[in-house]
Amino acid sequence: MPPQRVGALPRQQSLLLPAVINPFVQDTKLSNAAIIKCVLLGIFLVPLRAIFITLVLMVLWPVSVIVTFKLPLKGAVEPSTGWRRFLCQRVMAALGRAYFFSMGFRVVVKGKQASSHDAPILAVAPHSTFFDGIVCVVAGLPSTVSRVENLATPIFGRFLRSLQPVLVSRTDPDSRKNTINEINRRAKSGGQWPQVLIFPEGTCTNRSCLITFKQGAFIPGVPVQPVLLRYPNKLDTVTWTWQGFKSKTLLLLTLCQLYTTVEIEFLPPHIPTEEEKKSPALFASRVRETMAKALGVPVTDHTYEDCRLMISAGELTLPMEAGLVEFTKISRKLNLKWDNIRKELDGFATMASTCKGGRITIEEFASFLKLPVSPVLEDLFRLFDRNGDGTIDFREYVIGVNILCRPSNTEDVLKMAFQLFDTDEDEKVTHDEFTALLCSALGVSDVDMTKLFEAIDADGSGFITFNEFQEFAATHPEYAKLFTTYLELQRYQAIQEANPGDLELAGQPSSGEEPEESTSDKKDD
Repeated sequence: MPPQRVGALPRQQSLLLPAVINPFVQDTKLSNAAIIKCVLLGIFLVPLRAIFITLVLMVLWPVSVIVTFKLPLKGAVEPSTGWRRFLCQRVMAALGRAYFFSMGFRVVVKGKQASSHDAPILAVAPHSTFFDGIVCVVAGLPSTVSRVENLATPIFGRFLRSLQPVLVSRTDPDSRKNTINEINRRAKSGGQWPQVLIFPEGTCTNRSCLITFKQGAFIPGVPVQPVLLRYPNKLDTVTWTWQGFKSKTLLLLTLCQLYTTVEIEFLPPHIPTEEEKKSPALFASRVRETMAKALGVPVTDHTYEDCRLMISAGELTLPMEAGLVEFTKISRKLNLKWDNIRKELDGFATMASTCKGGRITIEEFASFLKLPVSPVLEDLFRLFDRNGDGTIDFREYVIGVNILCRPSNTEDVLKMAFQLFDTDEDEKVTHDEFTALLCSALGVSDVDMTKLFEAIDADGSGFITFNEFQEFAATHPEYAKLFTTYLELQRYQAIQEANPGDLELAGQPSSGEEPEESTSDKKDD
């Protein structure tokens, strides 16, 4: 029996919750006692720590200048050797420890770090805060993957150059390919290059689970050493993800603590099998399973791309769009062939129009898709079973598949949606049909649309024509933002699946694409 829901709820609220809680939210609640404690301690600790941090940076800066003296500004042809490597891996690493100690961090290290020969790549998870850079210090300042723009950051840009990072460029159309080649070259250098440290999740989470690992660290097919991060503190002042405290607030709260404990555990290197060497996705999945088991947390199919979708929903003050995320994942589990479904979309639309009220049972649903009834199909069915009565509005499904398979312009999808809800084909929709249409085509919640309906229905006829609806969509582009973001994500996903050799770096736009702005201050890797 599928879980029942009482009453007709808005689409986003009626969807079944994911098996794992939202990994992109930080919900630390500060009690009055905690606030008072932070204020009292902060009066003394913050000024002292600010002084110590400044002193450490004053020593660290000239050392990094010496290390990078006469080295190329961008990129590194050969690995640093001799005194440069000593200054970087010994002196700068020691100063880095002093830097985090000045901030009040107490580091507990478990396990043993492998050599660059035995494990050329370090995969660190979970990634949950900008303080995670402490693992770089503990690991002896290995190379990292970073945007080339970060080199221009005052002071810290010089420190980054000292690590000889693998640089990714926003403007270079061959950036992903070049980055993969560079990681591959360093990983197979026989220990000549320092280890490459990568956060395979690609974005910050709240450590409640491990989200999907990106494949960049696993494409070379060399041994990878998993590294675990834990922050076992009573008050969480470090988690910096997509919803929650801002970076400045977290920094201040952390400086106000007597100390902040961080545990870093080096697991035995994972040596890939021949099967894993041929499939970076399988390699990444098995490493993630190992790390999740050691952490005692579940894994989830969430990705960095889901963050962008959720942020777009949040900016529209809509609930998290778990439905769109789950729709894609369940469809993959069913192994639906989108090319075939694309050809059948017009037939689906005809079927949806002929269904009385557009509602069908799961047996009819399975018949339309030419699939047997299975638990996975039932999951997909329940995404659209908004009131738990065992039937779905097939018109909504057709619109969803249309969005997935035919990323055409918004007008085409709106026209199709209008026709599907215009059951009597009189080119008019009622108030109830209008509400359902907005929900399906634009992802708008089933809120009270009476005032909006009356505003669009200027002549007071009690009906809305397609021209009126189209004008509304054109003059209210904010409603189409979530829809447009979803299309972009589907295109991105299609490119990644078609080119598995590309490095999946979070937040790296494709050629000619402008970086997306967001109201969130949370950063991707």
